[in-house]
Amino acid sequence: MRTAPLTAPRLRHPRWTPWLYLLPALAVLLALLVYPIYQLGLISFLEYTQAQVSGGQPTSFQGLGNYATLFGDGEFWRVLLATVLFAAACVLSTLFVGCALAVLLTRIRAVPRLLLMLAALGAWATPAITGSTVWVFLFDPDFGPVNRVLGLGDFSWTYGRYSAFALVLFEVVWCSFPFVMVTVYAGIRAIPAEVLEAASLDGASQWRIWRSVMAPMLRPILLVVTIQSVIWDFKIFTQIYVMTGGGGIARQNLVLNVYAYQKAFASSQYSLGSAIGVVMLLILLAVTLVYLRIVRRQGEEL
Repeated sequence: MRTAPLTAPRLRHPRWTPWLYLLPALAVLLALLVYPIYQLGLISFLEYTQAQVSGGQPTSFQGLGNYATLFGDGEFWRVLLATVLFAAACVLSTLFVGCALAVLLTRIRAVPRLLLMLAALGAWATPAITGSTVWVFLFDPDFGPVNRVLGLGDFSWTYGRYSAFALVLFEVVWCSFPFVMVTVYAGIRAIPAEVLEAASLDGASQWRIWRSVMAPMLRPILLVVTIQSVIWDFKIFTQIYVMTGGGGIARQNLVLNVYAYQKAFASSQYSLGSAIGVVMLLILLAVTLVYLRIVRRQGEEL
């Protein structure tokens, strides 16, 4: 007498089951991300100064009044332009240094490679406020060793607008290039060695191999590190605030994050500071959407 084979009962997986697993993470995101953004947007539409915070005056709805005031301020547009140019310079410099060192890691022996990796990771792990303080000391006109080595005397890097921006750029690149270097190095190691050997046997120079072989194959990785560098460098705050003393002489080194801080906390114009924060959020969202569109055009999985 034959018996029917035993089969395991089919488990039903309702469509909402995956959301149960995601519920804890969604709850954390809601508390730490969505609600603060909601409050930021809400305050940007209100009249919210120290008088409203202390309860001396009632809060009133301003509509787009704060944004009209912000967009009508010439200083805002000057700071926005400075932020865009400074972020672009930081991103390009970081990518150049990180990619160059990633290629160098593939050309040197194990011990120098390990030492370079440890030094880079040490710079990456240094807190921004600590690194900024150290760089200010290194370039100090009275006690810093850099001016002595370069023979610059008592030249003050933070006095001039462009020299102060350059000093901050050096520190930003120093603490940012390790991420690019490690990520691109991992991508290079994943490229088949036969491809690089064939290009070398064809007489291609190192620059040509990078431009025609490595860069196209590393395009998804380069897109990721570029968009992350744009986000990090566009919303920079600590380095500018510490190294230029809150925005430089006569506010000449302001970027949007420091500008928003001064409006909100130094001037107690919390609604204007929130409006600046919303503008920054929209700009970064636009950059992210452009990145996602580029990735989808190239057929990469999101």
